[in-house]
Amino acid sequence: MQKTDSQGGKHTGRIPTTLRMLTIMEEIVRIGGPVTPADLGPVTDLPKATVHRLFQTLEEEGYLQREPDGRSYSVGPRTRQFAVATLSTMRVRTSRLAVLRALAKDTGETCNVAIPDREAMVYLDRVETEWPLRVQFSVGTHVPLYCTASGKLYLSTLSELRLESYLRNVELEAKAQYTITDRDALRAEIAKVRAQGFAVDNEEFLDGAIAFAMPIHDKYGRMPATIAFQGPTQRISLEKGYALLPRLKQAAKELSELL
Repeated sequence: MQKTDSQGGKHTGRIPTTLRMLTIMEEIVRIGGPVTPADLGPVTDLPKATVHRLFQTLEEEGYLQREPDGRSYSVGPRTRQFAVATLSTMRVRTSRLAVLRALAKDTGETCNVAIPDREAMVYLDRVETEWPLRVQFSVGTHVPLYCTASGKLYLSTLSELRLESYLRNVELEAKAQYTITDRDALRAEIAKVRAQGFAVDNEEFLDGAIAFAMPIHDKYGRMPATIAFQGPTQRISLEKGYALLPRLKQAAKELSELL
């Protein structure tokens, strides 16, 4: 990883003390999955004992959390809160809402941006349709992964090991008439989502409501968020939803460029 000074310029040699924790967090976020202190030793150019001590401090403060294997770490709740706050800054949010409003106008349906938060997706932004009949959720609402379009899209990005762990432990409670409650069927659905690059909620979370979701990608090709539109089946059919996919893909591309 290229190291930079406080003005963004490149530097060589040891990382200044004030930047050590930030450098570790930056690398963990870049990797995008569980890491061990040994993984980052060569990257940070720090002694092994120092890296272990920094990991311990970051865990104690909630910026990292230990994985079930006891050796590796992933981002903790304070890091996730920081990420949400960063994405919610006024300048970024103003641009994001402009994209959502244009999408809501073109689709005629409620549109949202959601991000993963451990075992759920949380709505970061929503723009409601002007129609009186609509699916209403507030910003900050948490929804399940297994029965929502955005949630299934997130599950499709997991490694096979982490997906199997999720499928093994999640309670597949029926939320609506078409909720997938069979693990093999859900596994097949996730494989389909991974192959096609988008996800559909066909009355799986709420009776009488459907949704379509597309990934928002960062510069590393990862999916930190999703964009979706949703509406009642009395107004929007699956066929119409599929016809609107190119417009949803365009909005996803615009939001990816903002990242």
